[in-house]
Amino acid sequence: MEVSTPTGEHLKVMQGNFSELKQIIEIKDNESTEDFLDRNSVDENKMLSKQHSVFDIKNAIDFLIYSQHLANVLYLTEQFENYKTTMTKQYEDVCAQIATLEKRFELKTPKKVFKKLIPSFVKPKIGVLYQHHPKKMKIPAKYRRYYPTRTPLISIVTPSFNQGDFIERTMASVLHQRYPALEYIIQDGGSTDDTFKIIQRYKDSLKHWESQRDNGQAHAINLGFQHAHGEIMGYLNSDDILLPGTLEYVAKYFEENPKVDVVYGHRILIDEFDHEIGRWVLPPHDNDVLSWADYIPQETLFWRRRIWKKIGERLDESFQFAMDWDMILRFRDAGAKFVRLPRFLGAFRVHVHQKTSAEMSKNGIKEIERLRTRCQDRKVSHYEVSANTRRYRLKHLIYHNLYKMGILRY
Repeated sequence: MEVSTPTGEHLKVMQGNFSELKQIIEIKDNESTEDFLDRNSVDENKMLSKQHSVFDIKNAIDFLIYSQHLANVLYLTEQFENYKTTMTKQYEDVCAQIATLEKRFELKTPKKVFKKLIPSFVKPKIGVLYQHHPKKMKIPAKYRRYYPTRTPLISIVTPSFNQGDFIERTMASVLHQRYPALEYIIQDGGSTDDTFKIIQRYKDSLKHWESQRDNGQAHAINLGFQHAHGEIMGYLNSDDILLPGTLEYVAKYFEENPKVDVVYGHRILIDEFDHEIGRWVLPPHDNDVLSWADYIPQETLFWRRRIWKKIGERLDESFQFAMDWDMILRFRDAGAKFVRLPRFLGAFRVHVHQKTSAEMSKNGIKEIERLRTRCQDRKVSHYEVSANTRRYRLKHLIYHNLYKMGILRY
């Protein structure tokens, strides 16, 4: 379920959720410590975990009250005054329960815990690549369901150079989609590692592949798209992956929404071992923020051939880092209609040898400043960038925390 504007029904659901949270930490009259632990399915060795969950509840409610102020600023709804009063009362009730719990079980509320938890609710996650310790990546079962639909031809290009450690997982994530109308093209820049052997194993499933020197990533992508004929297009770097069901979901959305030109989705962050280390939950698309920052996850980006033709059917090869942002800006300026889809579509891999990290200090900052100058017709300060992306980041913060609390489900 995706909620763009809280309604009366959504508020009831939120209140119901908090009633359940209250019951979790409620202490019955004359209940012993042992009975409490048994009723909550924990033992005394896990009391610390129970303590942390109590703090999470308290901070979660703190955040919702805080988010109401943000929502008022963003003009999302007129119902928040009454709701804020209701939530404040529930907050006070839960605080009383927590105080009772702390007193009965001699729990303390360490300042360090609160200092650690509060930033997780009030600091934006977009732009942050390492958000938590690695854990198993969980994909909803619905992502693997098959939805019969017309299957427009999709062309995907993967540029590669010496990514033998990751390219097989990238290729498998595309080919295992089981999408029947797929053109998958590998454009390798003359790798000297195991890339060639890996591509050979999959060559019968590829529309085209070649390994030759190129002039950089944008040039490689352009070479690959010369062999593409799909009406839906995208490119996937050789260390990133698509999530299950992505191609079918994107194709279905394009078929049902013929006026939409460009789509993208939420992002999962993974490490070199495919363990999850974070997520970017994005608010609905905002054309204006694109002039200041690029928050669109490239590995989740797909577009129609008609908008590709409008921008000349090429990436600008003068960019080595920000070629995707440049392309997105040209899509926007050509009149493209963008939609952020309510789903995680891809995973961005974070590792020490990735081009994103290496190129940022060398070329990335210069190219980012070049694009901002082009959009504003002048050089801009970091303060201006922060001020003009603040509204978007606040919206992201609300969506991220509602997703984290289970109110939004993707």
